[in-house]
Amino acid sequence: MSGEKPSWLVALEGRLRELGAELEVQGSILRVRPAPGKVREVAAAAVEAGFDHLASVEGIDWPSKGVIEVVYHAESYEPEKRRFLFEVRVQLPREKPVTPSLFDVWPNALFMERETWEMLGVIFEGHPELRRLLLPPGWEGPPPLRKDFKVVEEGIYVEYE
Repeated sequence: MSGEKPSWLVALEGRLRELGAELEVQGSILRVRPAPGKVREVAAAAVEAGFDHLASVEGIDWPSKGVIEVVYHAESYEPEKRRFLFEVRVQLPREKPVTPSLFDVWPNALFMERETWEMLGVIFEGHPELRRLLLPPGWEGPPPLRKDFKVVEEGIYVEYE
């Protein structure tokens, strides 16, 4: 993004600062790190500003920092905001990653939060349906996308020359 900021962005930044969020504008991305306990309010402010389409939810395991980071990306269908991405980053302690579900703010978070729970072990409080999505029902062991996950070899080897 170059030049003067659009008025909707200035207003949104003001609202997010009132909530105590850290903000960073990088190109056409507004990156937001909510104050502790304010992720739901930040998401609601994004929806009020027109970012009502949740595009993705992902998790990143940072073992050296002892955190798992959950990243939400939201977009808008409003023409002046279409090329802009609203990003929310929440860092959680790796030993007990718990954060409020944003399902009631962005209903399509339902499956994306389930996948993040299943693959990284993030617990989304208030999520209506945290159950297996991709892994077999009898899955045991740590979440498979954590960096300390070890693949168990099952003994099928093929030798070739």
